[in-house]
Amino acid sequence: MPTQTPAPGRWLLDPARSTVAIAHKSMWGMVTVKGTFTARAGHGEVRQDGTASGTLTLDAASINTKHAKRDQHLRSAHFLHTDEYPSIVFTANKAALAADGTVTVDGELTVGAVTRPLSFTAQAAVTGSDSVTLTGEVTVDRSWFGLTWNKLGMISGPATVSLNTRFVHDAS
Repeated sequence: MPTQTPAPGRWLLDPARSTVAIAHKSMWGMVTVKGTFTARAGHGEVRQDGTASGTLTLDAASINTKHAKRDQHLRSAHFLHTDEYPSIVFTANKAALAADGTVTVDGELTVGAVTRPLSFTAQAAVTGSDSVTLTGEVTVDRSWFGLTWNKLGMISGPATVSLNTRFVHDAS
């Protein structure tokens, strides 16, 4: 599906219309734990050539799996260590929109004290000249970031991060 290129300039994440969710296998692969980061912020810059860069920041302590005790454990030093590392940050160094509406995103993900390269493909939906929504999924292995706690081998495989991020053009 062809799409138009977003207008050059600064774009701001609309947190009320954006979601970042995570799904990860647990209980030896029998249960998928799902959660969302309820506090998120971001911005981007669309260049004259149509490519973009930007940052998406998640408040790591805002993880919500609808299970208070599990969420507390995810915030602990066993996992996200939110007291020391309050943010999870994805920096998109380059995002390029193709004519079919796909966006190739190349950047870096920082979780805790570790930053690693991360690339994925998203789908763009441009609405008029003032909003664009990027939707995509990316697979992340928590061991890349030193998150290796795994009592009795209960946690298996990589996590799937689902993004539905809406950006609005900053007219100021």
